[in-house]
Amino acid sequence: MKIEVSEEIRNACPAFAGIAISATVTNTAYCEPLWKKIDEFTVRYRETYTTDSIKNMVTIHATREAYKKCGKDPSRYRPSGEALCRRILRGIALYQIDTLVDLINLVSIRYGYSIGGFDAGKITGDTLILGIGKAGEPYEGIGRGALNIEGMPVYRDAIGGIGTPTSDHERTKLELGTTRLLTIINGYSGKEGLQEAADYMIELLKDFASAEDIEQINF
Repeated sequence: MKIEVSEEIRNACPAFAGIAISATVTNTAYCEPLWKKIDEFTVRYRETYTTDSIKNMVTIHATREAYKKCGKDPSRYRPSGEALCRRILRGIALYQIDTLVDLINLVSIRYGYSIGGFDAGKITGDTLILGIGKAGEPYEGIGRGALNIEGMPVYRDAIGGIGTPTSDHERTKLELGTTRLLTIINGYSGKEGLQEAADYMIELLKDFASAEDIEQINF
């Protein structure tokens, strides 16, 4: 899989850096050891941050600024990393979806990145291009229905959009039958801290999703 960053994103967000990780995986409906880790982290997180202080987290602040530069209101269409952090700081438990989604969410709240998770077998073509959503561009967010992605960073395959920082697309979503994962960590704040998040993602995939054939793409 090739991943390209368009000139329009480079112009709007010159610091952007990304890491994509692909792997052969085994997904499960629920993983008790993973959720023990999530619950323990959630307690520590609530002791450290508030809904006001997370705005100053470098990764969350940079993603919000990227939305503004691309033409989207980040308070109306929250990036997923921020939305997850706000959820647990309001005392609401994280969604329990399946093991792949759950571990991606853990990485997201720990580091503040908005992270895409895709079933690589559902992606059309061998290239993803990160661009900016256009007016009227069709997009069905997971569990959200039609989503207005105008002015939002979006990854497109040969058919159309598959991922934004707010929501990934129903067409390429992870399911229990997913055996080939592609996950993308979006660093609108730049390279600093990105590899640490990727290393943690790989560790979780090995521990809880029996990941093999792991490949990393820096772009």
